Amino acid sequence: MSVVTWAVLLGIVVALAFYSTRMARHKEEDGLQDTGLAILEFGRAFPQEAIRSLHATADAKAVFVRLHDNKAGIMRTLRNHYACHLIEPGTVRVRNLANGKGFAVEFLDSPSHNGEFTFASAADAAEVSLWLLGNYVGPADLDPAPKGLPTT
Repeated sequence: MSVVTWAVLLGIVVALAFYSTRMARHKEEDGLQDTGLAILEFGRAFPQEAIRSLHATADAKAVFVRLHDNKAGIMRTLRNHYACHLIEPGTVRVRNLANGKGFAVEFLDSPSHNGEFTFASAADAAEVSLWLLGNYVGPADLDPAPKGLPTT
């Protein structure tokens, strides 16, 4: 083969590599803006759970999921994969953020998912926080009763 043919082939390979890396980077930037993808991924992780409602954060890096039996879940983007977490009752603490459009969540059973989540509106944040109320652990629930005192 001639040098020109090799140069053309090399140019095609470089162009394909450039195009594929741009597409991969664009997909990473999209996050979870496609709620259909969130439904599929959460359904794949927890096939026995029926989804009732979804609310994505403002940056589209997390989607909170309300399930059929009033349980809740969260789906987050972690670089090149999605992490789905089913929130068990009694394993989450929530505090509001100053902006009113979000809250900070502490997952007692999965600290890697802890974080601050901001939504597009205060109404969305309020609705998701209501979902989490059934899974709430208050400070009094964390401290065991002192020995010798009866619990009520």
